Amino acid sequence: MAKKSVKDRMSNEINAGSMADIAFLLLIFFLVTTTIVEDKGILVNLPPWSEEPPPVLKFKTRNVYSILVNANNDLLVRGEPKELEQLKDGIKEFILNPNRREDLSETSQDAIVSVKNDRGTKYGVYLAVFNEVEAAYNELRDEAGNQRFGKDYEFLTREQRQVVKDMIPKKLSEAEPTKFGEE
Repeated sequence: MAKKSVKDRMSNEINAGSMADIAFLLLIFFLVTTTIVEDKGILVNLPPWSEEPPPVLKFKTRNVYSILVNANNDLLVRGEPKELEQLKDGIKEFILNPNRREDLSETSQDAIVSVKNDRGTKYGVYLAVFNEVEAAYNELRDEAGNQRFGKDYEFLTREQRQVVKDMIPKKLSEAEPTKFGEE
């Protein structure tokens, strides 16, 4: 029998035959388990693109609830400064006009909520204003659903929802933002 030399016994090689397999399996594992985050935004139905200028609509200014947000994130509602917390109740009163005031909308079908921002408006304030408008319409539709059908809007059938939408249509106009600090 031949004796093995010290050099044969002390081999510095690492068996890397299965390293590629392990790396490939780890790569597949991380690809399968990783979730890709999608950007989410506000779902808004935009009108279809048209080369023609939009038609000129005639409406009474009493039927428009204008909300202006300046670069300092201050609200100007129908020419008066307001706080964000007052916005939802003001919109609800404007749309319903329970006391038949001459300065509020004639009917809930004629009411238009117009929002105009400055380019310097913070995105958080823009979203907060948008959420207040949505909350006002949601509460009005819940109240109308409870009054007419005895259920909140989300629990109504498709036909019942359409009746409530006809009673309280959401007419939201979002004007193009002005330049920074212009308003």
